[in-house]
Amino acid sequence: MKVIQLYNSESARNETKLIQRAAKQNREAQHILYELHSPKMLSVCRYYIKDVHQAEEVLLNGFFKVFKNLKSFKNEGSFEGWIRRIMVREAISYLRQKKSIEFAIEDDYLEYSKNAGTTNNINSNIEVAEIQQLIDSLPEGYRMVFVMYAIDGYKHQEIAELLKISEGTSKSQLFKARQMLQTKIKELNNNSYGSN
Repeated sequence: MKVIQLYNSESARNETKLIQRAAKQNREAQHILYELHSPKMLSVCRYYIKDVHQAEEVLLNGFFKVFKNLKSFKNEGSFEGWIRRIMVREAISYLRQKKSIEFAIEDDYLEYSKNAGTTNNINSNIEVAEIQQLIDSLPEGYRMVFVMYAIDGYKHQEIAELLKISEGTSKSQLFKARQMLQTKIKELNNNSYGSN
């Protein structure tokens, strides 16, 4: 246990030094930080953007902003979390420029409120790649709110501010996304059990 703690504190010190060097435009330090964080950040971008090439473009633009604004990182909270927020905003900005974000104009907030107490327990043996495909199959607005809430941990108020929608719309989109995912997962489970 002590070895792990020692390793983790050593890693944190090393990363802090890398960040300081990268903030001074040290290319080697920037490259190491990119190599350390880009795989996970590509996954973040990929949740929001179906096309992997477009997700890679967002990743590169996001890292450009990371290195441009590195001096504003104050070592408060995790560096990975700070990068992740930049990537999420970059993905939203990219989709907004492409005019890809559409929110279904439905007044399901009352239905959401009525069923908010029910949990969405999904028991399944679905592979990660299949989950990504299911998320990709959601309409853009549903997918964006679902990913921001369920995966990135944003609250509805934050989602509403970032996406310039009402909190009610955010809640409604999440409710609909969960319903749609549950239906698709049941179909997948039925198909896999039927084939055995």
